[in-house]
Amino acid sequence: MVHNLAVLFWIAQNPLTNYWRKLTNRTFVGLYHANAFDIAVMIPYFLVLIVLASYGLHRYWLVYSYFKYRQNVPGPPLEPANWPKVTIQLPIYNERYVIERLVEAVSRFDYPRELLDIQVLDDSTDETREVARACVERYQALGLPIRYFHRANRAGFKAGALAEGLKFATGEFIAIFDADFIPSADFLRRTIPYFHDPGIAMAQTRWTYLNRDYSLLTEVETILLDGHFVIEHGARSRSGTFFNFNGTAGVWRRAAIEDAGGWQHDTLTEDTDLSYRAQLRGWRFLYLPEIECPSELPVEMNAFKAQQARWAKGLMQTAKKILPRVLRSKLPAHVKAEAFFHLTANISYPLMVLLSTMLLPAMIVRFYQGWLQMLVIDLPLFLASTCSVSSFYLTAQRALYPQTWKRTFLYMPFVLAVGIGISVRNARAVLEAIFGVQSEFVRTPKYRIERQRDTWIKKTYRKRAGWMPFAEVALGLYFAATVVYAIQNENYPTVPFLLLFVWGYLYTGLMSLGQVYLERFRVGVGTVPEARPAPTGAPGF
Repeated sequence: MVHNLAVLFWIAQNPLTNYWRKLTNRTFVGLYHANAFDIAVMIPYFLVLIVLASYGLHRYWLVYSYFKYRQNVPGPPLEPANWPKVTIQLPIYNERYVIERLVEAVSRFDYPRELLDIQVLDDSTDETREVARACVERYQALGLPIRYFHRANRAGFKAGALAEGLKFATGEFIAIFDADFIPSADFLRRTIPYFHDPGIAMAQTRWTYLNRDYSLLTEVETILLDGHFVIEHGARSRSGTFFNFNGTAGVWRRAAIEDAGGWQHDTLTEDTDLSYRAQLRGWRFLYLPEIECPSELPVEMNAFKAQQARWAKGLMQTAKKILPRVLRSKLPAHVKAEAFFHLTANISYPLMVLLSTMLLPAMIVRFYQGWLQMLVIDLPLFLASTCSVSSFYLTAQRALYPQTWKRTFLYMPFVLAVGIGISVRNARAVLEAIFGVQSEFVRTPKYRIERQRDTWIKKTYRKRAGWMPFAEVALGLYFAATVVYAIQNENYPTVPFLLLFVWGYLYTGLMSLGQVYLERFRVGVGTVPEARPAPTGAPGF
């Protein structure tokens, strides 16, 4: 009886009950009470906030798991008695500026040449074909075991090229590098020993970036990717849940690829698709963050947005394809839950756009309801959605750069703003995936940008802007009007949040248009990243 009374008392006194009572109370005629319009605005508004907050809380969970399972990392492996043969696949498509750099890096591998099988898998339709073929012939003359394959069509895109190359591969293991990567000479010597366990299917290394300090955009990209590699991969691999191969800078056991059904091209993220299929078959993955593989970041806003949209669409396609299989499996509940949050995370983009359109009417409605409810209900949901992003990326930077990580605070407004700004393009990609709209694999152009003095202005492969930047600029202006309304009504606590939307949409939209029409629009940063010693200890020949 006492327990029931306590429950009733809690229900009567909790903020949600009080909020609903005030919302629908008609006792005081002439004062505010809910009407159909208000309810039509507030119900979807709170539903979107709750969903976004749940994904925000999941980011907190990843940070927690990263630290809780920090001891669950693979130890140093023993040197193999007999080194296996390795096929190195280099899939390229119109990469005239970087293909020679990639082949040169692979030619320096400190691994027995008789145990190497290097494939340049070229789907190019421009002069890259001549550049790549001449490069391969040059290194063949020097004794490097390298072969050139060219397909007359792009059937299956990257997945199709990898599958075609696998037919001619002679290695027990398959190392894959995209054109914008520069693996170190000891890459194979440091990764192959981990495959002494026959249950290991794949080893993924951590990306680093040649041109981090090229511009404000590349700084933001670095922070975003470091969060993925440090916190997401770290937490998932340490806690024993599924994580994915990133398409490059990793090594596969060939038997695992074939056992999982091989490369398939019905999604734009063939790497994540194969990863989940292999792990569902019982294969285990390793994440090796101490092994770094330098790469080149996109320096053009339109290229960056195209890359992000491809990843967002592909991950949602993989969710539609793989998630039902995961949920029907006999995997532990925490593995299923993590797979759900991982594969569906990009649903936040269309929800973000929807929230953007609702903020002004919701603010008007909430103004007449009073600010106490906003502090009790809205503010916690906003904090769960936004502050988790900051803690997520700051934790990653502190793990990587313990001496200089605090400078990341200066970039966090830009990280949050860019995440908001790309939501329009990514939302469209996610909705296309949900409704089954097919599109081709849009490559990310590379310009061999390694230093601040390098330029991409006169090089080919620049992406078109399309109509999307105009929509982003329109949203930025809409939120500028929202800021004005908030200030006029003395709703000052909401102004910093709204300014993130203003800056995010205007920055991504104007940068996209500026880089197309002005061509020389670049915001430099000119900072020097913290120097970190290169890992050592790999066995030598």
